[in-house]
Amino acid sequence: MRKYIFPLIVVFFLLLSCKNNQNYDFENNIIPKPASLEVKEGGIEIKDKLFLVLNDNSQDANRIKDFVLKYLKPLNIKLVDEVNKEGVNIIIEKNGEGNDESYTLDISEEGIRITSPTYKGAFWGVQTLRQILPPELEAGERPKSVQLSYMKIEDEPRFKYRGMHLDVCRHFFTVGEVKTYIDMLAMHKFNTFHWHLTEDQGWRIEIKAFPKLTEIGSQRDETVVKKNWGEYDGIQYGGYYTQEEIKEIVKYAEDRFITVIPEIEMPGHSLAALAAYPELGCTGGPYEVGKTWGVFDDVYCAGNEQTFLFLETVIDEVCDMFPNSPYIHIGGDECPKTRWETCPKCQQRMIDEGLYDEHELQSYFVQRMEKYINSKGKEIIGWDEILEGGLAPNATVMSWRGEEGGIAAAQQHHDAIMTPGGYCYFDHYQSEDQENEPFAIGGFTNCEKIYGLNPVPESLSEEEAQHIIGVQANVWTEYILDLPHIQYMVLPRMAAMSEVAWTTNRDNDYSAFKQKLQFMFTRYDKAGYNYAEHELEKE
Repeated sequence: MRKYIFPLIVVFFLLLSCKNNQNYDFENNIIPKPASLEVKEGGIEIKDKLFLVLNDNSQDANRIKDFVLKYLKPLNIKLVDEVNKEGVNIIIEKNGEGNDESYTLDISEEGIRITSPTYKGAFWGVQTLRQILPPELEAGERPKSVQLSYMKIEDEPRFKYRGMHLDVCRHFFTVGEVKTYIDMLAMHKFNTFHWHLTEDQGWRIEIKAFPKLTEIGSQRDETVVKKNWGEYDGIQYGGYYTQEEIKEIVKYAEDRFITVIPEIEMPGHSLAALAAYPELGCTGGPYEVGKTWGVFDDVYCAGNEQTFLFLETVIDEVCDMFPNSPYIHIGGDECPKTRWETCPKCQQRMIDEGLYDEHELQSYFVQRMEKYINSKGKEIIGWDEILEGGLAPNATVMSWRGEEGGIAAAQQHHDAIMTPGGYCYFDHYQSEDQENEPFAIGGFTNCEKIYGLNPVPESLSEEEAQHIIGVQANVWTEYILDLPHIQYMVLPRMAAMSEVAWTTNRDNDYSAFKQKLQFMFTRYDKAGYNYAEHELEKE
């Protein structure tokens, strides 16, 4: 039987009435762990009169209003312009200086006050308050009792980039499912959603200049059965997002202070695009949308000017759909050079540009696209293969093949995001008992291993370490077909990663974090989230 928080809350408040706050430690159930927390004598009870005081009509202020009013609707919260002395007030203020995601949460006889230099920071303070409140609110239910002890929390994140990735190409997920995934990010204080939108097995984003990308590239004839190459299910599979749907999801994320970074793969992992426009490949095709997983030899032709005109037009439309993203992720990984080695156009390009080999040709490709993307006011991120042949001048490296790519980038004074596969690939098994787990790609990455990740390699100097700007977990969906399966693979591993990404001084003892997870499981239950139970302490 799962442990539920309500009996513990009852016990706590009985103890609170006896002026003994030492029997309940909020620091042990807030994930990620805040920088500082002081519990004080006394407390408040929320009964029938709860007020939100936020007298600001700016866009960011309205985002917080909408979230708080919806979440606390079961408590009959009302928006007011000034403090109402007849009830409990939640006062949200933009005030002070410092890290723009920092916040202070102060619960006292005056009510609940959240302050931050920005409303983005205040929103993370709201997420902390959310974990202090009873979990029934996750289900839209009114708790029987809401009592909070006086406390003061001062908090800020360790990293400015805290990301979760989702591959919607191997398998497609609806607008509603993606929104639910974004809700999960907000709960855990992730501020970046990396949206993998194009791939060999499917092109998922509408580009109006090239309608065949979705007419042809979004559909595959059938899909390989598990890892049985040569055995297919015989079922056509596909789906894509219209531009209006893309904008809807971007707004939904931004309303939760989450930046969406689109990934448009190049020069490899491009088979779906080539199936739609075969003239962009080295052989001219015919090509078909990938039916199996893995890496394919057919990639964009680096010697064909039409390739760059195509990609620049795609980028134009992508930038319009993601106006506030500082980055475009261009992939850059797993690009075989087989076709380039025998392609007359690619070989001529190498001669014309004075390139030594096909690795330098890939670097030429990436740098050329980076220059264009920079002209649109954005920077590029690429997987660590973009280091090969020379790194583009302003590129950020996403280090997935271990920490070496991040080290190399930082030593060259480039920003890096750490996402080493052994720690950050959430498509791996969570248990060594694989026969009793949903089918997965392989590997073994459990919560404890993730919790032990140090994203900043010890080999870096203090100056170089400043270029490690964050950490990200990735969800590749070759074998993940629906939202409950995503949730199972992500939760509670997302909680462990959130502490890695946010908390500067983590507990060395994993068992303390595991105890916090027991409270989080109750919250997941009420939110209706599916999750793996390996860390659940059962009676």
